[in-house]
Amino acid sequence: MTFLGHTARKNFGQHWLKDKTILRKILEVAEISPSDIILEIGPGRGALTKYLLASLALFTYAVELDRDLAFMLRRQLGFSSRLALVEADILNIDFLSQGKCRPNKVVANIPYNITGPLLENLLGTLITPAVRPYERIVLLVQKEVGERICAHPGDSNYGALSVRMQLLARCYNICEVRPSCFQPPPSVKSLVLVLKPLPTQDLIIPNLASQVDKLLNLCFSSRRKMLRSTLPNLIDRDCIENLMIETGVDLHQRPQEVSPAAWVKLAMNLNRLSLNS
Repeated sequence: MTFLGHTARKNFGQHWLKDKTILRKILEVAEISPSDIILEIGPGRGALTKYLLASLALFTYAVELDRDLAFMLRRQLGFSSRLALVEADILNIDFLSQGKCRPNKVVANIPYNITGPLLENLLGTLITPAVRPYERIVLLVQKEVGERICAHPGDSNYGALSVRMQLLARCYNICEVRPSCFQPPPSVKSLVLVLKPLPTQDLIIPNLASQVDKLLNLCFSSRRKMLRSTLPNLIDRDCIENLMIETGVDLHQRPQEVSPAAWVKLAMNLNRLSLNS
């Protein structure tokens, strides 16, 4: 598939969104207002960029790694005073550290091969979350990954990623997107994902986050085992019953049945038990 003589590059994860219904849906869930400064990642052929320029947004930064596409987009859209085309690798840019002109929302059809590091770039991690996070992040992601992020306790795809993401942001699965909505079509289905990062006061403190992280790694590495069988790796077996009483968490559950809030309760009590031992 070509665009003005440019062939989509597989190593860049280039699959250009063409479906107008999905483009409009993305704009709708972005809830753009006249004061918003938008960050778009991987504008590609500029389909979403054009919708952003037609929206109420005050300004848009469009970051494109592909030099040829960046050149073509400048020729097409460079006339706009409300757009800055940045030729760079998004993983090497920290827009959150900018001053008053920093973007407050992200709206993007991202290359799926950088989903993990990109989410860390945008949100930080459980232990080191972003200091001043974006207000809203709207991404087109691989369906399997998006479903894992939004999964609920008891779902087959609920795991450590679900817990970590839901302790950093409110996560919403908006709609499925078929491969035919892209040029060239990817080999997987996609979905529109909305993330609303939690305010700083609602995030767990680093020391507790470290305990949650340790707990998730341990328990989900043996996801078929009940918690009461796994936790003796961290505390004395004699403390298990007290832990269940104090937290109200049923330790006969398996990891995929435990809510994010329950993981935090367990980590808090494990921290206390460690201090008292």
